[in-house]
Amino acid sequence: MLKDNLAQVEENIEKACKKAGRDRSEVTLIAVSKTKPVSMLQEIYDENIRHFGENKVQELCDKIEQLPEDIHWHMIGHLQRNKVKYIVGKVDLIHSVDTYRLAEEINIQAKKKNVIVPILVEVNIAEEESKFGISKEDAILLVEEISHLENVRIKGLMTIAPYVENPEDNRQYFQKIKQLSVDITNKNIDNVSMEILSMGMTGDYMVAIEEGATMVRVGTGIFGERNYKQE
Repeated sequence: MLKDNLAQVEENIEKACKKAGRDRSEVTLIAVSKTKPVSMLQEIYDENIRHFGENKVQELCDKIEQLPEDIHWHMIGHLQRNKVKYIVGKVDLIHSVDTYRLAEEINIQAKKKNVIVPILVEVNIAEEESKFGISKEDAILLVEEISHLENVRIKGLMTIAPYVENPEDNRQYFQKIKQLSVDITNKNIDNVSMEILSMGMTGDYMVAIEEGATMVRVGTGIFGERNYKQE
């Protein structure tokens, strides 16, 4: 079943890339594996998926211990400052940085371990009260502030678009994030690149790819419905 789900997702990514005149290699599929058992992750790993996204630090650390070393781990959930020390040096990318204080803590822990930590700035593009992320208006200022931290590198932006029945409803938000990334690029800020746009989930990743996503975070589309009892 998982194999079939993954094949369908891959086919959809291919279609969306074609429609947008993009190469398939420009889009990284992140299998969002929160609450899923290691056996399911292994099954997807065996289908050549190497990027996995987790929401919770403890679960992420547990899975890192049990799975192959060549996996690229992504922290995509809200990150508390007191948990930063557990994942610095273990994850490839932290998607959910939305305050200077969080970036500062990542920098402190990165210095201790003598590593450079790639991050994305999370933007609450639809200004939903229930979601984390900085406002579009404040994003550039935050990027400029974080850019001075020696052991942190901003690699792009991340957003979680609203839950919608029709994916087209989110096109406007993906366009706004893309435009914001262009605006930031044009400022030529040291230590900042906008090569990554992490946007689009199970319900809307095809539209996100059409609007420039370089990473899509697909959970339900691959693993099926989440088991909320474990959350």
